Amino acid sequence: MGLSELGGKKVHFLGIGGIGVSALARILMVGGAVVSGSDVRESSITRALVKEGARVCIGHCAANIAGVDLVVYSTAVRPDNAELAAARAAGIPVLHRSELLGRLVAEHRAIGVTGTNGKGTVSSMVAACLEAGDLNPSFYIGAMCLDFGTNARYTGSEWFVAELDESDGTVCNSSPNFAVLNNLEMDHLNYYRDFAHVVATLRRFFEGLPKGALGVFNGDDEGCRQVASDWSGRKVFFGTGPQVDYRITDLKLGATGSSFTLVTPRDGSLALTLRVPGSYNCENAAAAAAVCLEAGVPAEAVTRGLATYAGLQNRYTVIDAGGVRLVKDYISHPTGIRKVLETARLSGAGRLRAVFKPYRYTMIDYHAENYAEAFRGADEVIVTEMWEADEAPIPGVTTPWLTQVIGRETGAAVYIKEMEDIVPYLRRTHVPGETIVFFGGDDLFDLADHFWTVGTGNQAAK
Repeated sequence: MGLSELGGKKVHFLGIGGIGVSALARILMVGGAVVSGSDVRESSITRALVKEGARVCIGHCAANIAGVDLVVYSTAVRPDNAELAAARAAGIPVLHRSELLGRLVAEHRAIGVTGTNGKGTVSSMVAACLEAGDLNPSFYIGAMCLDFGTNARYTGSEWFVAELDESDGTVCNSSPNFAVLNNLEMDHLNYYRDFAHVVATLRRFFEGLPKGALGVFNGDDEGCRQVASDWSGRKVFFGTGPQVDYRITDLKLGATGSSFTLVTPRDGSLALTLRVPGSYNCENAAAAAAVCLEAGVPAEAVTRGLATYAGLQNRYTVIDAGGVRLVKDYISHPTGIRKVLETARLSGAGRLRAVFKPYRYTMIDYHAENYAEAFRGADEVIVTEMWEADEAPIPGVTTPWLTQVIGRETGAAVYIKEMEDIVPYLRRTHVPGETIVFFGGDDLFDLADHFWTVGTGNQAAK
């Protein structure tokens, strides 16, 4: 079933409060489906979906799927979930989130973006450029886009932009007309055996693209070059090297924005200005510009779309908390952490601290030394207890051990087991003018949002 067949059908989403699943629910509601869903807890997303017309149940039970025509689930849903088991027993069609997304992609002229870091940013930049060109794109993105105030929309136009998740191999369920690989490193060790497995999966994705599809690759990234080397399809490269098709030059970085010149094969040199900081966002913008120009979007629209692009929620989101500068960033991969800290240094010479909630034993085990290297850019690192994600423990791999590894490299790492103790520690030890970067998820970001209590006379604004 694609969107064209789901009008009037009753579609039930398991884990509807998830950022990716909720995006599909929003698209289907606009497309005419009757949407329901369930999740383990209420959230801002579930409340918003109810206002938009979805029926949302808190808690999972078989009764929630009574009368539905299709059940959609994600990898996060356990195989023994009561609703999933009941649907299969009743013969109700069941689709993985990525399978439904793949059918939506197939019905449109689609631009898909994947890779280890930055795929949500590139996807939203592409959507902003298409919007600036009056192409009115539909989109599916795993974050809230500040330009649009949502993570998904459906417009009925031929254009569809999709962030494609590589974390569990389901990226291969989509076959867009234009595919961007932004970068590729070892991540998601709960699924991938080794880096060769990562490369093989992305090669399979590109080999499955429709005839005539275009691949857009980061020429500065070894993983991207490995994937591109054995793919015989049409391809272009972006980056800083002399042999790329879209070359970044004249890079200028600031605390609140950046600019660079993009030398293109057909449109001359474009002077691009961004409202979002960081060299990595210039790289993201080059990827978005390259695929949009190859897709026929006018250069003027690309330039204007990137100049007005406002970013994603909780991707280098800055809060002024009464003389302390707070930054929230969802990134958890060590390469991304290093780049965010380098960007935070651009704001001035004050002390820079990081608060980090790691996740998964497998990630900590593989990347411990890489995390230590990434956090060298911080003057102090506060590490709180990891999110285990139901993984089996690995002997010796603990959050205190990771803190020690980071501390040997940085000279200052503190383990604070309970999250509720982090803010009191930060308040006791803060100095005026410092920057504190929070790396984690919504529970950690709540601490940043309420950094100052009422008792201090200040409260960080959401």
